[in-house]
Amino acid sequence: MKTIRLCALLLAALPLAPQNQTPLPRDIHPVTLSRLPPVTAADLDEDGKRLLAARTDFTPAPGPTHITVYSPRDLDLGIPSGEKSPVGPRYFQLAVLIIAREIDQQYEWSSHELAGRRQGLEQTVIDVVKYNRDVAGLSDKDATLITFGRTLFREHHVSSELWEKMVGHFGRQRTVQLMMIMGDYFRVGFMLNAVDQHLPPSREALLPALKR
Repeated sequence: MKTIRLCALLLAALPLAPQNQTPLPRDIHPVTLSRLPPVTAADLDEDGKRLLAARTDFTPAPGPTHITVYSPRDLDLGIPSGEKSPVGPRYFQLAVLIIAREIDQQYEWSSHELAGRRQGLEQTVIDVVKYNRDVAGLSDKDATLITFGRTLFREHHVSSELWEKMVGHFGRQRTVQLMMIMGDYFRVGFMLNAVDQHLPPSREALLPALKR
């Protein structure tokens, strides 16, 4: 009897195995617990490889750092041409316009519609964003970026299929950089909206109000 009691006490002291653990979705990496696996040099351009090699203290883990490490450089922000942006000036401007439309930010839009035209962004593409039109008829790459930005802002998540389309068109590094551009311009536009930023008298308001 004493032996049985002792065994029972020892079993009670053992840590319990987790029960009914939900398996991770198929596109979630077990180290980062996200859709982005730990970065490798193969994921990056030459500047990215050089900067990654200098980060000897980086250890992949869940959290924002394993995302931003895909873009180890300063992006061309402010009110720029986008010419220095690693995603290229055309997609830089399109990413900014997507967010400016989603938050109805007139000041950002009125600058970047003009900049977008100068960087080769077609008015037909601009108008799809400006008037919240369907993306049918656009190139699949443009349509995917617009759908990605709209979906992420409106629904606060994107499907595995949409994520895979983005990475298929842009690669992991450029996808992260496009997200960073949209995120940075959301932050700036959020503050401009809060302070009710008006346009200078010399600047034409190019963003129409929309009923949603």
